Amino acid sequence: MAEMTTVAESLSVEYQLSKAEKQKIIFLMCTVLLFSVMNGTMFMIAVPDIARSFALLPSQVSWVVTGYIIIYAIGALMYGKLADIYPLKNLLTIGLSLFAIGSIVGFFAPNYSVVILARLIQASGASSIVALAFIVPTRYFPEARSRVLGIVSSTMAFASGIGPVIGGFIAGALNWQFLFLISVFVVITIPFFRIWMPQEEKKEGKVDILGAMFIAIAVATLILFITMFDWYYIVVSIGFFSLFAWRIFTSEIPFIRPDLFRNGAFRTTIISGFFAIMTMFGMMFMLPLMLSEVNGLNTLWIGLTLFPGAMAAALTGKWAGVLTDLRGSKPVVYLAFALMILGFFLLSTFIGGPGWVISIVVILSYIAFPFLQTSTANLISFALPRNEIGVGMGIYNLFNFMAGAFGGAIIGRVLDYEVGLRINPFSIAEGTGIIYSNVFAGLIIVTALNGGFFYLALRKNELIKEGSSAN
Repeated sequence: MAEMTTVAESLSVEYQLSKAEKQKIIFLMCTVLLFSVMNGTMFMIAVPDIARSFALLPSQVSWVVTGYIIIYAIGALMYGKLADIYPLKNLLTIGLSLFAIGSIVGFFAPNYSVVILARLIQASGASSIVALAFIVPTRYFPEARSRVLGIVSSTMAFASGIGPVIGGFIAGALNWQFLFLISVFVVITIPFFRIWMPQEEKKEGKVDILGAMFIAIAVATLILFITMFDWYYIVVSIGFFSLFAWRIFTSEIPFIRPDLFRNGAFRTTIISGFFAIMTMFGMMFMLPLMLSEVNGLNTLWIGLTLFPGAMAAALTGKWAGVLTDLRGSKPVVYLAFALMILGFFLLSTFIGGPGWVISIVVILSYIAFPFLQTSTANLISFALPRNEIGVGMGIYNLFNFMAGAFGGAIIGRVLDYEVGLRINPFSIAEGTGIIYSNVFAGLIIVTALNGGFFYLALRKNELIKEGSSAN
């Protein structure tokens, strides 16, 4: 009922776009989102080639990925906050321009330092796309936000899966520098965004620059700690998070209002979404390693093995949105958890089997992704007041990226240990496959506990609201 009221309120004040205009905007957003997400996964495949080109150590070449993730995560939060004040078409124009400039610089990079600079510029622009892709449905299509969020989520899942395939093909057939060239084409969409997106006025409000600096440094050092496990970074991160907390309670116009986290539905969704995305990205991080080590597949065949899962996620995203519209956000979150648990169980069981078997069973885990992202993003959009949806979605994206970093780092360390005991009694895994089977069994436990937390926390929040209404 609350969701219907919010939609009605939004329709009374929002832009009345024609069906053709909506389709054009959705097509544009999904096109640039595809490039934005692919840009991250393509370069993961190219890291060994870049290392050979510049004679780099693994710790040095890792900055191609780590630097991108840091700026991407911070940028998603910053653009989300700016979206509450500035017109979306202006933010996208700036973001797409930076994305294209970084791509051109990277293609002509004469040395590794310029490659890193190019990746940072790319990330500063590409992060605008993922941030605004979750805001556009709420602002322009309030009556169809669930369906559009489903399309956005399926695009992200598809891009994550297809990125390694395209990256491996281009880096192998041409050169890793041509991966930069692909992203230059986003600049073509800028005139169309300028024409087709609604004209907006700048809203009241200012950005707390000092607060933004505190949270940016805190997040950057936290991600560095996650990826490098140097205790110096976590100390610095805690220090700047403390400064940020002080700032939001003392500033007249804080970067993030502290009462945002007192919203029970928002807080629960952010926490539960963090652990869900952590397990999903942990799975995506682990699958290529497993297929290489256990099945002996090369980069191209790994990409082809995972491709059906990415395609399935792309095709089911629309239905995730439709189901969210029909049943509400929470039942779809539970469905996503169920798909994850079943998918993790099948992977844990069939590790060591033929690649085509893995290709089939991984589909369930992949299609859970659009259901999870659509429902959680939709829940947040209804939980927050209209003037805080931008920063709320920014926080949502920030936590998603940090969850991805956590998932990869934690699972990477777990895989260092040798274990001979199978947790899953149905598993056919042998030798090195046993540890992978056990990790997937662990992901089942984490997902089940997360689902229980999500249910109990939201139930408690509903009871508190009912009690307050009665009083």
